Amino acid sequence: MIGKIALAFAAVLILGLVYLRFAAPRISGEEAQRKVREGAVLVDVRSNEEYDGGHLDGALNIPIRELGDRMTEVGGTDREVVVYCASGTRSAIAKQMLESEGYEHVHDLGGMNRW
Repeated sequence: MIGKIALAFAAVLILGLVYLRFAAPRISGEEAQRKVREGAVLVDVRSNEEYDGGHLDGALNIPIRELGDRMTEVGGTDREVVVYCASGTRSAIAKQMLESEGYEHVHDLGGMNRW
């Protein structure tokens, strides 16, 4: 069972890297801040340890490995969502995962340094 989960995660990671490399439009820091001020949920998909080391104010921490099981914490599929990570790879994967579950307004900030 763990082997299948690891394989599925690896497949999602590879697809995410391809998506990031060829088709991942990113939202600017200014636009992300505006959306959050207007009510978008800000989701940090880094590990708990990374989050504990510093994060953007108001961010909800849902590590990418847990996102599939914790999507309901993000809110309804019609809610505006801004995702970020350390460099942009995991946030691109998170955007893809959320959109595949019907989330209509997901914005990828990329790395938190772009805030």
